[in-house]
Amino acid sequence: MTRLKNTSEMAHRIPSDLRKILAADSATRIAWERITPLARNEWICWIISVKKAETRTNHLERARRELRAGKRRPCCWAGCVHR
Repeated sequence: MTRLKNTSEMAHRIPSDLRKILAADSATRIAWERITPLARNEWICWIISVKKAETRTNHLERARRELRAGKRRPCCWAGCVHR
């Protein structure tokens, strides 16, 4: 299994639930590794910014699906507030 990189350029740590998805799905992991650190930050922030566990689960599944489809950033979201 390939170790997931958490580069020093990232403002956010990869949360454990997202890390599990990336480790379990090679196509998603490859897509993740091909996007920029800023794009990774946006996906992470989009996932962790929700309040309900149900919404977070939905965001994780959508991130998996959309990254596999080639999407580079979350849609219809203002963006990471940490930029």
